[in-house]
Amino acid sequence: MIRRTLTSGVLATVAALALVPTAADAAPAAPGSRPAVSAIAPLAPETARQAPATYRVTPVGQVPQGRHVNRWATHHRSVHPLGRVTTHRRALNVRSGPGTRYRVIGARHAHRLVALKCRTQGSWVSGTRQWYRLAHVRGYVSAHYVRIRGTVPWC
Repeated sequence: MIRRTLTSGVLATVAALALVPTAADAAPAAPGSRPAVSAIAPLAPETARQAPATYRVTPVGQVPQGRHVNRWATHHRSVHPLGRVTTHRRALNVRSGPGTRYRVIGARHAHRLVALKCRTQGSWVSGTRQWYRLAHVRGYVSAHYVRIRGTVPWC
């Protein structure tokens, strides 16, 4: 829901900026100077199907050529490592901090996948002090009850 709201807000801002005339549109460019940049224009429909979240900046009075796409205008989604909860028929407590003395703020069911942001040191749980911070929730789970492939970065 937040993503939809932000996306529609950004689209409304881009549309409003495209309608506002700029000083570069009104005055011709001086000889030997760089051309002014117009508002951000979306890609052509045939390329928009391939990369819907990319835009191209076009100089005023010029037709865009090639497939140049500004990298700063694309949306990058961060990929979080996944772990599987390994409790047997019991839910795994999600705590507000990396330790058993922190309060329980939620739970994850057995055999479920959880997205992990980073790992840190906390209180001892069955021989390990490592705790994982969850990616989409402000909470921590003990590394003893989560199995991962690969590594999780340190906080």
